[in-house]
Amino acid sequence: METLFIDFDGTICHDRFWRSLRTVENKQVQDYLFSEKNSLVTDWMRGKYSSEEINARVAKETGLNYQYLWETFVYDCNTMTVRKELLELIYKLRIRFHVVLITGNMDCFSRFTVPSLLLNQYFDVIVNSYNEKQLKTDDDGSSFIKYVKGDIGNAYLVEDSITSCAIFKKLGGTAYTVTGTEDTYQCLLNLSTN
Repeated sequence: METLFIDFDGTICHDRFWRSLRTVENKQVQDYLFSEKNSLVTDWMRGKYSSEEINARVAKETGLNYQYLWETFVYDCNTMTVRKELLELIYKLRIRFHVVLITGNMDCFSRFTVPSLLLNQYFDVIVNSYNEKQLKTDDDGSSFIKYVKGDIGNAYLVEDSITSCAIFKKLGGTAYTVTGTEDTYQCLLNLSTN
């Protein structure tokens, strides 16, 4: 059986954490977390911090109320969206492929987003970097090798990250770099008819 790896953020979903905050508050959060010198986000994705710890740090650094931040964060994780026709196509692809959702993500993804979107119903396996304690690009892409069924030469990756795609190709798989959900849908549609 062939394996199909599909990324989450930027590939099948574009929703952000704390997106329900007012614009000025959202900017404070983003400026703190995504400043060049801050490794908090990648450490969080590697399982070094919980969502509670990150929200506490954000509250301390920005002066925003922790409870308000936390409730907004959980709400936004629970209300992320993936197009219904995209999920239906992914489900159909499971006839031919072992379909793996592989994501550089946080504990909140497994805790809130996966159950709210019922993602376990659409994917054979869900691989979250937080649980793996490494990103999919770490260790020369060893997460891909760990979760591939059969030969990596018969495996595909649909992903928005050029770096992830390059690593996957180096391993011997076929990678498709996508630029959004419409691109992803077309790519998966092509795979379903090949």
